[in-house]
Amino acid sequence: MRTAAVPASSPALDGTTLALYAAVVLVWGVSWIALKAHLGVVAPEVSALWRFMIAAAIMLAWVGARGERMRFPLRQHAAFAGVGLCMFSFNFVLFYYGGISIPSGLLAVVFSLASVLNLVLGALLFRQRVEGRVAAGALVGTLGVGFLFWPEIAGAGFDRDALAGLGLCVMGTVLFCCGNLVTGRLQREGAPVLAINAWGMVYSVAGLAAFCLARGQPLVVEWTARYLGALLFLAVFASVVAFACYGALIRRIGPARGAYATVLFPVVALTVSTVVEGYAWTGLAAAGAALALAGNAIVLWRPAAR
Repeated sequence: MRTAAVPASSPALDGTTLALYAAVVLVWGVSWIALKAHLGVVAPEVSALWRFMIAAAIMLAWVGARGERMRFPLRQHAAFAGVGLCMFSFNFVLFYYGGISIPSGLLAVVFSLASVLNLVLGALLFRQRVEGRVAAGALVGTLGVGFLFWPEIAGAGFDRDALAGLGLCVMGTVLFCCGNLVTGRLQREGAPVLAINAWGMVYSVAGLAAFCLARGQPLVVEWTARYLGALLFLAVFASVVAFACYGALIRRIGPARGAYATVLFPVVALTVSTVVEGYAWTGLAAAGAALALAGNAIVLWRPAAR
């Protein structure tokens, strides 16, 4: 089925769009640290289950308080399930497992490729026209992220475990992009952002619960301040707040430009790491940050209308 791409004459970014973009970048940039805090005692799929059980309950209460529509045709429920399984569950499970065997910097680098994969998938699946400027900006930004994390990439030691972890993260990124494109399609059909997120999280909980039971994983919780604090941050801010902002961002500027926010997540993670963990900046890392920001400006800048 052919769907329209974001037109070249789409309106310039306003203050609200920039605020949504900044919120998504900051919250999801910090969420990498919280995600790594969940590796250890609790199985990744169980941690994801707890996260989205909390997030789904909050989203349903939010939608109910706003009185938004929650009844949709069965055909759209299939799309909601696709969003849930791709964006709210198994993509995170794959990254959890990938993070066991490869460095956190490499996790961020792989996920930043969502900006490029969205362009490729949109062109292949929906025949969307790819703007040359947007594609160039995404490539420049991704190259910058590669410079930022080159020491970790070069020292990762690509043995069998590292390659398997890399493959899991690539699969997780592809799932995220598929869910991203389905979300954009649902919005073009008139489905509200909050309803998409609420139903998506409900279906993600069902899918994760079935997966945990099938694998025989014990449904346990690590009763530590570190684990519980990371769980609440991931459930409330990284899931409910950030995904609501991200859905609104897709509606305003399209999935290709909206997903470019993933290119800046590693920059935010490095900034937090500098303050909290004493990350040492190098010349190559500084050049990478500059390229990431330049690529971001290329994608977001639009010429003034005549």
